[in-house]
This record gives sequence, C-alpha cells and structure tokens, in this order.
Amino acid sequence: MEWYSGSGAGGQHRNRHMNSARLRHGPTGLVVTSQQRKRPNSEAEARAEMTSRLDALLAAEGAGAENKNRSAQIGCGARADKRRTYRFQEGMVTDHETGKSAPAKKVMKGMFDLLW
Repeated sequence: MEWYSGSGAGGQHRNRHMNSARLRHGPTGLVVTSQQRKRPNSEAEARAEMTSRLDALLAAEGAGAENKNRSAQIGCGARADKRRTYRFQEGMVTDHETGKSAPAKKVMKGMFDLLW
C-alpha cells in the first residue's frame, strides 16, 4: 500500500495531505485506488474494493473450469453432435452412432433395440 496526495476538487487540504491510498496485489497485478478525506476511510475502501475484485477473479476462474467441463460433455451443438434424427414426415428415425434406421412409430413406442 502506498499513500499519495489526491487530485481534483478540495483545494489546499487535498493537495497538502497524503490521504489517498493505492493498493497493489503482487500475485495478480491488480491496482486499486481510493481518495477519501481521511486515511482510514481510504484504506478501508481500497481494501474492500481489492477483496471484491479478487473474489470476482476467483469466481471467474471457477466458472471457466466449470464451463469447459460442461462444454466437453455437451459438445458444440453442431449437426455432427446429434445422436439421432427423428424424421416424422418420412416416418423414420436414424441413429448416428450405429448408423441404423427404424420406423418412427416403433421407436416412439419404446423399441429402441431396433437402433442398436
């Protein structure tokens, strides 16, 4: 943490006193600044902001791993990811894993063994 004189409105008090805080987090490189009238207020606000940013960063990393795991299970949703195609106008069901086709009425009644 380092202290510096603030900028902006406030005149002599703002320019003479080192009440603004700059907080750096070494491992991540995050930098947070806070300009309050008193040092304790600046420090508390900077620490609270740093904590919230680190929590958000940690949550984003966890969500990224979770999304990667989910997409590996689901696939990309493209046509190649299909397991079966149901063509009711033609009355056929095609299983893309086995390459077999069966009548749609029989498959809808539960006769999935025709596709295996």
